[in-house]
Amino acid sequence: MNRYAVFGQPIAHSLSPRIHAAFGAQFGIAIDYRAIEAGRETFAATLEAFARDGGRGANVTLPLKEDAVVLCDALSDRARRCGSVNTLLREGERWAGDSTDGVGLLRDLARHGIDARGLRVLLLGAGGAARAAAFAFLDAGARELVVTNRTAARAQALAHVLGPPARTCAWDALRHQAAFDLVVNATSAGHAGDAFDWPLAAGATPAACYDLSYGKAARPFLAAARAAHARAMHDGLGMLVEQAAESFERWHGVRPETTPVHEQVRAVLDARG
Repeated sequence: MNRYAVFGQPIAHSLSPRIHAAFGAQFGIAIDYRAIEAGRETFAATLEAFARDGGRGANVTLPLKEDAVVLCDALSDRARRCGSVNTLLREGERWAGDSTDGVGLLRDLARHGIDARGLRVLLLGAGGAARAAAFAFLDAGARELVVTNRTAARAQALAHVLGPPARTCAWDALRHQAAFDLVVNATSAGHAGDAFDWPLAAGATPAACYDLSYGKAARPFLAAARAAHARAMHDGLGMLVEQAAESFERWHGVRPETTPVHEQVRAVLDARG
């Protein structure tokens, strides 16, 4: 049986094996999909061993999305543009890389009734997932994209690649910004469980807030958004399902139905507390 996996660190909590098993059940496809722990120092060797053992496809999550780029012999246009890979496909003796995060995000936002066209968007973070989201927002017709990061040079580098209407703003200067239509958290700030340091002025109430993380990792940001009186708040569980559907289609040639899987994994997450 062909093998599939998700690589990251930490990875034991991942819902991806459950999601892909549910997708496979829709088509009668038995899926051998596992979560494999790998840090930046061990990822290349672990991925090579996975390929030798029959690995045909993989997802990549934190902190490996940018590292995965250099391990690919071929990149899709969207992976090349954003410099981030979250989906790997084995083609002969080489890996081909794709980025399905951006389209997964847009599809989940649409599921919540949010169309990025014409919006003023604030993107917190400039890592691999943030880069995929940034290009997706520009492709979708966002009116303005403001990128900020604690390390300002990373935000400036991303904005330079994006070009107008993207620009940067120093994290400490965000309190001087007018209200945004959508605030997207692509940082890992909530993963340690600490309170999220809300950077916007008290009166700059955003219409919607979205965290690319889900579960406990998203709670600090969403709690801060609630305290700031944001009118809509969503975590990234739906994005996880939608980007997985894109990966599944790349690997198996069929498009799964995502609605029942959204419901299944939300129930699992709720049960975990």
